[in-house]
Amino acid sequence: MRKILGVALLVLISLLFVVYAVRWVKHRMEYAVSDAVFVKADQMATLAFQVSGKVVKINKDLGDFVKAGEVLAEIEPEDYKLQVEALEEKIKSLRAQRSALRLEISRVSKELSLGVESSSLAFEELAKREETLLSQKREVEAQLELLKRDRERFKELLDKGLIPQRRYEEIDTNYKVMLERKKAIEKSIEELQTAKRRAMVGVSTARASLGRVQELQKQLEVLDGELSALERQRELAQRNLEYTKLTAPFDGVVAKRFISVGDLVKPGQPAFSVINLDSLYVEVLLEETKLKGVRKGSKAYVRLDAYPGLVLEGEVEEISPASAATFALAPRDVSAGEFTKVVQRIPVKIKLKNEDKKLLRVGMGGRVEIKRQ
Repeated sequence: MRKILGVALLVLISLLFVVYAVRWVKHRMEYAVSDAVFVKADQMATLAFQVSGKVVKINKDLGDFVKAGEVLAEIEPEDYKLQVEALEEKIKSLRAQRSALRLEISRVSKELSLGVESSSLAFEELAKREETLLSQKREVEAQLELLKRDRERFKELLDKGLIPQRRYEEIDTNYKVMLERKKAIEKSIEELQTAKRRAMVGVSTARASLGRVQELQKQLEVLDGELSALERQRELAQRNLEYTKLTAPFDGVVAKRFISVGDLVKPGQPAFSVINLDSLYVEVLLEETKLKGVRKGSKAYVRLDAYPGLVLEGEVEEISPASAATFALAPRDVSAGEFTKVVQRIPVKIKLKNEDKKLLRVGMGGRVEIKRQ
């Protein structure tokens, strides 16, 4: 009887083992199972100030929810305000100088243009008057030549007693009057020529003075360059002033605070770590030998060590095109011929249902079963 019971018990145990083995093998054929599970986040940022200074205010702490653009902390802004104000005063002064210089250029340009025009008109008027006098001189010279011949002829007639003295004196007087007239015209011509030379000098001087406008234009260009440089410096100073406030880049939760009030921080020094809870996902480093049947959209069941007995449902969202070892800080070098075959692991991204994401925390581990297709 004891032997029968022993055999029956052995058979029962064997049957149970076989059933369990079959179910285990069937399960492994239907599911890709891995314990290399990690909770990660697509949006997880370590925030830092872009300028140096003393921390004067902290608005958020570990676990606090933040909105995009919300101020997390502030450093002393007074020095940066003074820089902005100093640059604004310089810009204001240079703008006033530029306005005055533009008015000066406009005034000088108008005055020189009027001077050139006036001198040119005066020169042209004098030239016309000179031409008129030269014409009159030619007429007088012609009359003088005629009177000179008449005077000589009447002188011979007077000497012979053929004409009275009075008739000769009339001719002589006319000759002398015309001669004086010629001298007067020549004097006027000399005065006009002197005036013409002065007018020409005035035109040349006015035209030469146009160089003054060019000089002022160059000064204006230099001033514009200085003003542009100062405006760029002001923009940089204004940005530095804005950088005294550290803001959240997206909605999320503060995962860690690295600074305290009174700390002296440098640009790039970690201040806060913020995580967007909506971007949490599960990453599985699945062995390459288990990839068969795993596709995008495959059902996945996640068991986290933090919640024993709780199964979270999700699906495969992405399968990495490269193994995890490809991006290792110190990848294996097999060029020397030394090679040991190691099963590679392929990162697989699993997206959980929104209601299950609330349970996740970055860094958690667990176990995943992916339904093969």
